[in-house]
Amino acid sequence: MTMSVPMHERLRARIRQLGMNVAEVAREAGVNRSFVYDILRGRSQVPSLEKLGQIAKVVKVDPDWLLNGKGRLEGDDPITEDYHNDFVAIQYAHARPSMGGGAIVEDEERVGRDFHFRRAWIRDRLRAAPSMLRVMAVHGDSMTPTLNDGDVILVDMNQRSPIPPGIFVLHDGMGLVAKRLEHVPMSDPPRVRIISDNSRYTPYECTADEVNIVGRVRWYGREM
Repeated sequence: MTMSVPMHERLRARIRQLGMNVAEVAREAGVNRSFVYDILRGRSQVPSLEKLGQIAKVVKVDPDWLLNGKGRLEGDDPITEDYHNDFVAIQYAHARPSMGGGAIVEDEERVGRDFHFRRAWIRDRLRAAPSMLRVMAVHGDSMTPTLNDGDVILVDMNQRSPIPPGIFVLHDGMGLVAKRLEHVPMSDPPRVRIISDNSRYTPYECTADEVNIVGRVRWYGREM
């Protein structure tokens, strides 16, 4: 059963089961917090086996259990029969991406309630790490009819490349915006085209270095 669960989910479930946090795990294992965070965010698929062994010792499991779910662990397995069908909380980000002229980026704080999505949907359909997803609210009319003022979007911060094209949240130098991005073929230096679905707004281009892409929009919700 645990073999089908990726390493970052197994480690997160075990840390939560033990009532620990990342700082405690990193300190007791003698590794940097960034090393643990990279695993939990799905960024480190092949971490240092030596450091992973130190983490495994702290969370009281065999390294093989973290890697592939086959090793032993102390106590109950945190991956239960209902694990795949339960819901995971996704943080609501305070910053509001604008679909007009942009909104100044605010600190990413916990404001209001988290949104909950089925874990299996995030893993199998989005192939995303829950810790790298954020829910944001949007406003403005430049992306209508695709996105309307007040829509809620789910942003994958692990996906920051405009290849393939899609809708992204980005900071364009003036504010945080939700726009459609596409790479300009054969451009040197690389350029991206920033497009509004509302034809009243004119597309524009800039170099890739001038755009800070926050993440790709993977889902949206709308009140009727």
